[in-house]
Amino acid sequence: MRGALAFLMMAAMVIAPARANSILDYRGECVPFARAVSGIQIWGNAWTWWEQAANRYRRGNEPQVGAVLVFAKTSQLQYGHVSVVSRIIDDRVIMVTHANWSRIGGERGQVERDVTLYDVSAKGDWSAVKTWYHDNRGLGGSSYPVYGFIYGAPATGAAVAPARPSPELTSTSPDFVGSLIDAYSR
Repeated sequence: MRGALAFLMMAAMVIAPARANSILDYRGECVPFARAVSGIQIWGNAWTWWEQAANRYRRGNEPQVGAVLVFAKTSQLQYGHVSVVSRIIDDRVIMVTHANWSRIGGERGQVERDVTLYDVSAKGDWSAVKTWYHDNRGLGGSSYPVYGFIYGAPATGAAVAPARPSPELTSTSPDFVGSLIDAYSR
């Protein structure tokens, strides 16, 4: 019995992210970060969030502050990815806050706040995006398919509490102009 308890305690330490005083102190995977920052209570690999949200949370293809954008599983993103919308700049440019995207100082798992995300879909429906990448100091070269946005509001008849995004989701002075330059200068 003691061995099983020790195993469970060790597993909890590996799975649970370390407590942080600020969202910017977080180190780890995108999923626990997005859950904590958005308030949307879904677990599992990032690419599974879209289907898990069905009949629990409202979903759509229009960005809203606090919504989680779900990236599809691809050869580059074996587990998908989730980002939380922090600002809406224009119809095709938003800012997101997410963890474990860029390598910063050679390390993954860090938080990036208010980074540019650009809708590159042919129809302007947010089905494909490019994301700011720290190593490039601009939008990355790859575009990624996305499923859409999960909003913090419960789906009709769902028994989930409305999500409450973190007040630290966005900074007090994001670089709106830089975001537009990143998106439209390519």
